[in-house]
Amino acid sequence: MYIRQISRKNKDGSKVTYVQLAHNERNPKKGFAVAKVLYNFGRVEELDIEQLKRLVGSISRFLSPEDALAAKAAINLGVPEVKFTSCRSFGGIYLLAALWQQLHLEKILEKDLQLSKIQVPISKAVFAMVANRCLAPSSKLAITEWIKHDVHIPGLEDVDVQVLYRAMDYLLERQEQLEKEIFWSISTLLNLEVDLLFFDTTSTYFETESPTELKKRGYSKDKRADLPQVVIGLAVNRDGIPVKHWVFPGNTADMNTIEKVKKDLVGWQLGRCIFVHDAGMTSEDNLQYLQRAGGHYIVGRKLKNGEPAAELALARKGPYTEIREHLSAREVSLGGDGEKRKRLVLVRNTEEEKKQLLVRQQIVETIEKKLEEINRHRGQAHTKATCALKSHAVYGKYVKELQDGRLKVDKGKVADESRYDGKFLIETSDDTLSLQDIVLGYKQLNDVEQAFRTLKTTLQLRPNYHSKDERIRCHIFLCFLALVMARIVEHKTGASWRSVRQEMGRMQIGQFVMDRKKVSQLTEPTERQKLFLKQLGIKEPGSIVDIR
Repeated sequence: MYIRQISRKNKDGSKVTYVQLAHNERNPKKGFAVAKVLYNFGRVEELDIEQLKRLVGSISRFLSPEDALAAKAAINLGVPEVKFTSCRSFGGIYLLAALWQQLHLEKILEKDLQLSKIQVPISKAVFAMVANRCLAPSSKLAITEWIKHDVHIPGLEDVDVQVLYRAMDYLLERQEQLEKEIFWSISTLLNLEVDLLFFDTTSTYFETESPTELKKRGYSKDKRADLPQVVIGLAVNRDGIPVKHWVFPGNTADMNTIEKVKKDLVGWQLGRCIFVHDAGMTSEDNLQYLQRAGGHYIVGRKLKNGEPAAELALARKGPYTEIREHLSAREVSLGGDGEKRKRLVLVRNTEEEKKQLLVRQQIVETIEKKLEEINRHRGQAHTKATCALKSHAVYGKYVKELQDGRLKVDKGKVADESRYDGKFLIETSDDTLSLQDIVLGYKQLNDVEQAFRTLKTTLQLRPNYHSKDERIRCHIFLCFLALVMARIVEHKTGASWRSVRQEMGRMQIGQFVMDRKKVSQLTEPTERQKLFLKQLGIKEPGSIVDIR
């Protein structure tokens, strides 16, 4: 079916052109297709353009936005007037909205909201606050301006700050159930392993000095013991995906979180939760306390502290078991009963070993050059250069002084230091963990710590603009949801959320008016944007987003 023009000559030699709606129909007698006129629009000079526009408008309902726009342009006389109205960021929102849908998070919220019969757009408001944490963290009041002027969120072109607060109240009322449903939806869709969880804590302080039941002074991991704080606990799985979070009063010691964590995970159908700490955050008393409370731990131990356990681990001969590429381990069992039961694991990272060996070789080469320079000096200059090398923070420990006062490289010290290259020591109280789970479990501490860093920096957990404890808890819950989204993106793409956010932020949506129609059109996706979307299983957006 098509629009055609036919011309005929009058007797006086003039020419008349007609516009017709026609389609080709096969003529069985002639054996080929002939045009069949369905409708005659009349002479071209008398053509009713508005009639054609109405026809195109009616047909456009069944076309894609791109095709509809092209059809519209085709029947306009001349070039249609285009008025550019705005340009907003779209790529980050598009990615997060698609992932939000993909993980059934909107479905979970909407299902609960139907039962509560709440009329305000709570689900959209929750998504907007989580997306804001991910893309441009700001106060709740600033979010309303961000939604209105800076980003394009379909279905939420404008929102009042009171709606955001109502959404926060709703989240807090149902946090426990929602957190569980959200996790199981994510773990099912992503096929996450949850037989083993790793737990650690951090703290975040408040610039105000007014304490509450939640905001209290305590041991600050941010080195701000002068200000009130809250303690945040986080459990992640093997892949570093957050499972659940806790908010404790600021004066809560790490060991006092164990009972609450274990109790809250009952009924989640999860495996064991192992408490993971670095070497500087634990003591023997704390570890024994943890075991008495029914918990197990994985903790880093210092190799260079001269402890018998460390020396035993280094001296023990035997093959290493490969854990993964460049990472191997061997176990040194220390025995013991009850809360004194320990397992030591010596881990070797061959990549780090090569790096540390190279660094030490460069240090030795530098020392030898400095020794040659010293030997060329005499008198006070020689004495000054000798003292400088002996007292140097790095070079000094690799030199020794002979009886005649000369300096030389301490080869014994070099050999001793090489014993530690690429190695670290892990202790655990769990008899049932495999060697692989012990090693990767401790390595997972880096993921937990990275999650905390992401919370505090990229997602800007602080500053916290809320003063009421309930709002503080909900703010942290929103940050937790944002962290879940960011970690899933990182897990699937292999890139940091910061770099994904930056790249997707370059996808803009331009909004303009054309022939009294509002049109929203995207910039052409970059190859890297296409790759991120493909890795996340998200369909590329069309160039024309909306026409209305």
